[in-house]
Amino acid sequence: MGEVSIFLDAKSISKNYGGVLALKDVDIEIRKGEVHSLVGENGSGKSTLVKILTGVIQPEAGAEITIEGTVRKALSPLETFRLGIHVVHQDLSLFPNTTVAENIAIHRYTEKGKLLVNWREIHDLAERSLKEFGLDIDPSIELGKLPLADQQLVAICRALASDAKLIILDEPTSSLTRKEVDRLFAFISSLKDSGISTLFISHRLGEVLEISDRITVLRDGKKIGTFNRDELNKNKLAYLMTGKQIVQESKVPQLQSQEVVLEVKNLSKEGQFSNINFAIYKGEILGIIGPKGAGRTELALSLFGMNKYDTGEIIFKGKHANINSNRDAIKLGIAYVPENRLVQGIILPQPIMYNIIITNFKKVLGKLGLVDRRLTRGFADDAVKVFGIKAPSVEAAARTLSGGNQQKVVLAKWILTSPEVLILDGPTIGIDIAAKESIFNLVHGLSAKGVSIILISDEPSEVIYNSHRILLMKNGKIVAEYLPQEIDEEELERSIKE
Repeated sequence: MGEVSIFLDAKSISKNYGGVLALKDVDIEIRKGEVHSLVGENGSGKSTLVKILTGVIQPEAGAEITIEGTVRKALSPLETFRLGIHVVHQDLSLFPNTTVAENIAIHRYTEKGKLLVNWREIHDLAERSLKEFGLDIDPSIELGKLPLADQQLVAICRALASDAKLIILDEPTSSLTRKEVDRLFAFISSLKDSGISTLFISHRLGEVLEISDRITVLRDGKKIGTFNRDELNKNKLAYLMTGKQIVQESKVPQLQSQEVVLEVKNLSKEGQFSNINFAIYKGEILGIIGPKGAGRTELALSLFGMNKYDTGEIIFKGKHANINSNRDAIKLGIAYVPENRLVQGIILPQPIMYNIIITNFKKVLGKLGLVDRRLTRGFADDAVKVFGIKAPSVEAAARTLSGGNQQKVVLAKWILTSPEVLILDGPTIGIDIAAKESIFNLVHGLSAKGVSIILISDEPSEVIYNSHRILLMKNGKIVAEYLPQEIDEEELERSIKE
């Protein structure tokens, strides 16, 4: 075996925030050309470590970071960029109102301080990057007009176009179809031959095990260890991350009623979905799965009055329902937790308590019909306790929370409206395994109380272990229906791909 060449070697990395220990004596070594995964629960220190490695924040005294054999006493974002360390963030950090080409080339221009724009150079650079990645995307199209999955791939192309030596991918597959994930993984693997390293951060443990050479596990700000891929399986990795055994099994409560709450008949919208027919019973969890672009989110938005359908009928509790706006849906008792919580589900700069009461104003009004701050604080405090939201105060900004706790805030604001139908669109995207379990425990509790739930997910395991029935959507149509006990993850995965 040849000599191992190290790109980055970080030792004794610690970080305190006002007496709160975020990292303690963490070491991480990333070899040239390896795919190294970093895993841990939300709050384990992953983000803090990445910020230190990229110069965004400084570690405590005693840390030592060596990049390509040279010890770096202090790093800045510009310096790490010039050293070839690039991050593709979960929120992409793209510019939706500019073209694909401009998004790909912007780092080259800002880093080199160019004052004049050569549009041909920008277009050619983007075209080469897209072609190398095998993407059929027009470089001149406005980025915001692309699906979220394509925007994710553009973000990765931007890093690769800037001579990256280490690409840090933060939840890169959360918006991709399985086919796009396969293409991404094939490309990451091809980078190894060029000596380009990848630090892969994901809560999808199956993908971590699929793509990694080595895996570093953090828990509560400490390094549990670095392991070769063949030393781990899903269960062992989950245990190392959480310190407890997490067993996947169905905990869905038994259906107590055959009362139909919501029925959809021949619902269609041109270019999105067609002839959709299904019914959901009181307390039922109806899973909907399928590849990206199958029309699942578009259907959900139509049920919530935010995507007017062309033809068909929605029947709510036996009566024809005119749902022309989200206000109409809310009045009926339909709530919707969106796929993209950061854009549609939560107001990050605002306090947690305001995010929670935004759908519950009537419950916190004083005698003069104005929002009562004391009632608001009490309402939000109760919600934080009931939903297990870990926060220093309900007055803290929502952006200070982990992804799992942000999602609980979004769930809380809708569940507290006492809906009869709750639509969950990708409720666990970007959330760690323990937070997922907590959220699904909430879902099971709602089901037991008679709330009907439409669960939209990309992950076969989620719908199999958390649904009473499963609908498979492809190309805007429902093509199959399954009972969870009659199909396993592999079979469902094959059905999605076929």
